[in-house]
Amino acid sequence: MTATPAHDKPGRLTARLNSLVGGLARRGVSFAGAADLAVRGRTSGEWRHVPVNPLTYRGSHYLVSARGESAWVRNLRAAGGGELRVGRRRRRFTAEELPAARTPELLRAYLKRWGWEVKPYFGGLNAGSTDAELLAAAPAHPVFRLTLVTP
Repeated sequence: MTATPAHDKPGRLTARLNSLVGGLARRGVSFAGAADLAVRGRTSGEWRHVPVNPLTYRGSHYLVSARGESAWVRNLRAAGGGELRVGRRRRRFTAEELPAARTPELLRAYLKRWGWEVKPYFGGLNAGSTDAELLAAAPAHPVFRLTLVTP
């Protein structure tokens, strides 16, 4: 199995659900561990918000783009960091994008945790997929290691 190409723009239903989940996170209600990612726009400099599914794995924090080269991925690359927000709790971070060759284990952990939600974007892959299948899908799903910044 191989991952399906990710789409930059979500469909109408997905956009409405993202808006709902992001709005809840900004108000302090985290749906299944989701958070609001706030990152500066790469051209506007304005704060952009999108709900994300943070992954904690072996004591480190990660963001995985289920939808591939999305706007938040491009903005995060340009900004080098941002904030994860749930209500008034804000965790500032810097971000390092990992090479695709280092991400299959993280993709497996992400799919184990969030596969029920993101499976349409992984083309049939799941936490039980082989290392080779995950490695083949890795370039389509950028992964960022987060370093939390203490205030």
